[in-house]
Amino acid sequence: MSNENLKLSPIVWGHWRLAEWNLSPKELLELSQKCIDIGIDTIDSADIYGNYSCEKLFGDTLALNPSVRKNIKIITKCGIKLLSDKNPDVYVKHYDYSAKHIIGSVENSLKNFRTDYIDMLLLHRPSPLLNPEEVAMAFSKLKESGKVLHFGVSNFLPHQVDMLREFTSIPIEVNQVEISPLQLEHLQNGNLDHMIKNHIVPMAWSPLGGGRLFKPKNEHEKGIYETILKIAKNHSALPDQIIISWLTSHPSKIVPIVGSGKFERISNAMKAANIKLSLQEWFEIYSAALNNEVP
Repeated sequence: MSNENLKLSPIVWGHWRLAEWNLSPKELLELSQKCIDIGIDTIDSADIYGNYSCEKLFGDTLALNPSVRKNIKIITKCGIKLLSDKNPDVYVKHYDYSAKHIIGSVENSLKNFRTDYIDMLLLHRPSPLLNPEEVAMAFSKLKESGKVLHFGVSNFLPHQVDMLREFTSIPIEVNQVEISPLQLEHLQNGNLDHMIKNHIVPMAWSPLGGGRLFKPKNEHEKGIYETILKIAKNHSALPDQIIISWLTSHPSKIVPIVGSGKFERISNAMKAANIKLSLQEWFEIYSAALNNEVP
């Protein structure tokens, strides 16, 4: 069991919509291998994705060639309980961070992925009833058993991370939050500063604004898109590559999650590492996102 920080690939492959890609296990295996070949070896999933189906879909894929497991890192999440035919006893969506649920969720994930360890477990969203002592107990048991190697959180604010860190000696290594030119919250609320200070890796979910950046719905979004298009032209690059470069330029070393079943899109995101925005280009996009010049 490694005590070193988890080394994420520069782009993480998101499996949120894996069930919608309509890929056979064989096709998904081929796509997985292509991702590994270009240096994307980290996948991001969650127990609830695809109405609790995505983990198993990927596990069925890995079963076709179990040797692939040693070449990938699996991140998954727990804590949200959805209304679902899979959960007949749940009548209201809620969060559960009891030690029993966290450990039970990991056991299910291990079965789904057909593996004996998870590389990183994230708490999916903060809960008003989160008991850090329960979480610490679960983390310790999972770490000691080797069932989870690394731990993090998702959508947490600095004070919530600090509270958790007070109760466990196990490092919180990742905070997965929404960041894009359409979502500046964590660029402005001190969260990224907090992550730099505490050596926590920010993972950016929905870095392309869920596709809205390419289909602007109002004048503000249109202004952002046109700014990105202009800069993309200057670099002979695609708009999505400019957005990825904009994110990865941040000193916190943001790791974008790209959720696509199309290799071309995933590959294009990886190539964005070769695009270096100037300081003024970065602020052009930021100012467009603010809908104003900086103060």
